[in-house]
Amino acid sequence: MIIEIDNVELYFKEKNILKGIYLKAETGKVTGILGRNGCGKSCLLKIFFGSLKPKYKLIRINNKPLLKPLYQAKLSAYLSQQHFIPNQLKVSTVFKLFKVSWNDFVFNFELFSVFKDVNFNRLSGGERRIIEVYIILKSNRKIILLDEPFSHIAPLYIEKIKTLIDTEKRNKAIIMTDHMYRHITDVSDTIYFIENGSTKRVSNLKELEDYKYLSTGTLD
Repeated sequence: MIIEIDNVELYFKEKNILKGIYLKAETGKVTGILGRNGCGKSCLLKIFFGSLKPKYKLIRINNKPLLKPLYQAKLSAYLSQQHFIPNQLKVSTVFKLFKVSWNDFVFNFELFSVFKDVNFNRLSGGERRIIEVYIILKSNRKIILLDEPFSHIAPLYIEKIKTLIDTEKRNKAIIMTDHMYRHITDVSDTIYFIENGSTKRVSNLKELEDYKYLSTGTLD
């Protein structure tokens, strides 16, 4: 599956946030989005998903226009920056509701086995985030949108999630952004940089220094 978003125009109170955006993702690859704070990375993921309506956009799947939001087409799963699992649910109940194997999860995240019958709000922010990232990645959707998936997560678990992303991309198109750019560059097959409301395809990571996103010598 190839998914493209094109000609995005987004305004907030007459301020032009995104203009002339183009991005392409496909099954078997991770597409990373980088850019400075406030450049519109999260907005672009919301537009993709369909929860934010811009002035204009065009989404194509396998070169055919998609005329309804991705979430209505049941093609995508979206991880926002906010927690989406209700506080009072037990962790085991969450896995049942989302039809994700608890046993497979604790095989990879052994220390979480003690949380099986704990309410979700008793977990730390990082522990909640790990479960939410895992559930989204393991969903049966073919397009995965991840906004700040590594936020508040301990380094040990970040590496596990990177491995999971690499596994799940085999049958999915994954689009993600995170302010911790090294994690994005580590796992992405394709990277786009947002500047002045437009996307630029990054063919060499040194370009991120040219764009002044990274200080000169950062990548040496």
